[in-house]
Amino acid sequence: MYYAHSANRNNDWHQLKRHLSQTACLAESFASNSFLKSEAQLAGFLHDVGKYGDLFQARLHGKVSHVDHWSAGAWMALLEYRSIAAALSIQGHHIGLQQLDKQSLKRMDPQRLKEMHPLGFRVSESNANVLSDRFYAECERLPLLEQTVLANDITSSVSRMLDVRMLFSCLVDADFIDTEAHFESTAEGKKHRPLGLSLRATDALKLLQEYIQRLETQKAGKTPTKVIEIRRKLLDACLDAAQGETGLFSLTAPTGSGKTLGMLAFALQHAANWALDRVIVVIPYLSIIQQTVEVYQAIFREHYGSEYILEHHSLAGCGEEPAAADDDGDSAPEISPIRRLQLLSENWDAPVIVTTSVQFLESLFSNRPSACRKLHRLMRSVVLFDEVQTLPANLAVPMLAGLSHLAHQYGSTVVFATATQPAFDHLHASVAKQCSRGWQPRPIVPNPHVLFGALERTTVRWEDPRTPFSWRRLAERLMAYPQVLCIVNVKRHARELIEAMGDADTFHLSTNLCPAHREQVLGMVKERLRGGQPVRLVATQCVEAGVDLDFPVVWRAYAPLDAIIQAAGRCNRDGRMNRAGDVYVFMPEDEAYPVGYYEQAAQITKILLRGLKKKTQDIQDPDFVQSYYRMLYDMARPDVSERAQEILNAVKAGDFPRVARGFRLIPRDSMNVVVPYAGAREEYRLLDADASEGLNRYWIRRARRLAINLFRPQPDDPIWCNMRPVPLTRRAADSLSEWYIYLNPEDYDERLGLVTQSRTHLWMI
Repeated sequence: MYYAHSANRNNDWHQLKRHLSQTACLAESFASNSFLKSEAQLAGFLHDVGKYGDLFQARLHGKVSHVDHWSAGAWMALLEYRSIAAALSIQGHHIGLQQLDKQSLKRMDPQRLKEMHPLGFRVSESNANVLSDRFYAECERLPLLEQTVLANDITSSVSRMLDVRMLFSCLVDADFIDTEAHFESTAEGKKHRPLGLSLRATDALKLLQEYIQRLETQKAGKTPTKVIEIRRKLLDACLDAAQGETGLFSLTAPTGSGKTLGMLAFALQHAANWALDRVIVVIPYLSIIQQTVEVYQAIFREHYGSEYILEHHSLAGCGEEPAAADDDGDSAPEISPIRRLQLLSENWDAPVIVTTSVQFLESLFSNRPSACRKLHRLMRSVVLFDEVQTLPANLAVPMLAGLSHLAHQYGSTVVFATATQPAFDHLHASVAKQCSRGWQPRPIVPNPHVLFGALERTTVRWEDPRTPFSWRRLAERLMAYPQVLCIVNVKRHARELIEAMGDADTFHLSTNLCPAHREQVLGMVKERLRGGQPVRLVATQCVEAGVDLDFPVVWRAYAPLDAIIQAAGRCNRDGRMNRAGDVYVFMPEDEAYPVGYYEQAAQITKILLRGLKKKTQDIQDPDFVQSYYRMLYDMARPDVSERAQEILNAVKAGDFPRVARGFRLIPRDSMNVVVPYAGAREEYRLLDADASEGLNRYWIRRARRLAINLFRPQPDDPIWCNMRPVPLTRRAADSLSEWYIYLNPEDYDERLGLVTQSRTHLWMI
């Protein structure tokens, strides 16, 4: 008798032949709607063939350690079944996807690994015939595959690497689920987790339409008629476009036109028409996610329960898995108060997923088992990208190629939605080199000019950049308005302007404030706006996308055009003024931008402005926006940027780890710091006390309201004196922890947030 895993709590050992057959069955079902079906079944059967080795069986009894049980099945898939993708997936189901090239494939040979293993492991059995004989004694010989991902051609591209990841996802998720069922078993036998809810798209669409109708009724008389008409037109356009076949779509609509609910209506109608399985909403910022989830829960929770909407990101308490989660293990998984949420988030087994662009893109291009296991859920799904102007332009070509291949190969639909639609179709030729269909989305709104023209709510006035504003001069101008919003490019500028103004009616928003503090400030600002009270808000870009503010006057420091347009969307947002709102674009005396692409784009804005015949150009005209992006792409060349070339070279080499590193959107030298915000002092005290028990998902879920993100300081930085790491466990304090408690309440200012003398230059970020 050969075993896959040691005894569970009922003292039952996991028989290897059952694990292989059930993993194969699950993997095949996950790939059932794609050409991967047979290859996924093969990978499931062969993935743990190495466990037939005597050395691995000894490992299960604790007699040895560091035994490679994955390479044998990979070699068998390669040698006997000519399946390169299955071999890569099997090899990677513990150590991650490696490299697609001839030399790397040859190194799967157990004889070579016996002589020199790259990880210093021992192979469970170097004689492949011994393992195959034991396997075939318990399992039937599988038929040769008629179709494989790579066939005999190992030429690599973005689309081919995505096919391998999809197969990998089916295998890994099946392996994890069957292993989990063994360790969660009861006296009656293996206990598989309950499946997630189904989408029920038609019924969900009815609930959404009823919600929209209630909103219209509640706001009757408060929202201008033309705004209501535009929202209805947009909704109708979304429902009409949903009749089209699956594929790539773009949704260009002005701020305040009901885009968030309109694209959800598109997704549900489209899913109902084409029997799609789920809706995945991808949003750039956590602040927008919070608002979006609250709206979605208000629509669906009463009817479908809390599991209908799954919120998944780094601060949801169920975010990125540690590297240890890549091992299926030989012990029962941790039970916690949010265990069910964790299970659903591990493989996105829910009808509606709301996640960040960081989580989505890093997973789509990852090589790690724990990150990739959710990817097969993207098959036959609607993926909605909101505020797409925030997507990293220097990653545009591989990103668009991956999404295009997802749509056309796996029966999915991808929607790019924003008020400032980037001219990504300008990159079609470059994308087509990595994915045959390139990037040619269909517009959901055929003529967006109609929407923008009807919602013309602002006049933009460009201050002469040759006459920059000092902070004192700008403060004097802002103080003349009872209600005004001013947005600057860096936090240092926000602080200096706040200090120049210095009155009780001036508020501040930046990421130096924790989410709970920002929420409180936004609440006070909105209340004053509604009540007609004096309120002046100085903020960074954190208010530009998805934050529902409506000021009569907005000042914006020179920036990328899309940022200026987003800022203008906070002016006369609901069109209630009897005239156009005023948006002023100014140049600070101390010109500064976040480094990199943002600065390049800001310079393009200045170049474009110099070519204008009139200084009141309608910046929200879609044609004007497209001309800006085309100029930006022609000059900045995101398709040949250093980072893009690095990733595309890694793609050409078939190097999965290098590609994954290239798609790390948040530097790994950042960390989360729980701050002593006075408005939530009791929460802070409890988090501080519970941190001694060690880091867990439940603690993270509570802590996210008080957490800010910082670049990791140098080891000799004095800020470390005020920070205590949260250990991963009670027994293991980790000097490189990702979570810290900030200890000095005097450094957290009630207006400015965290203010320290740290050499990390908080105000420079």
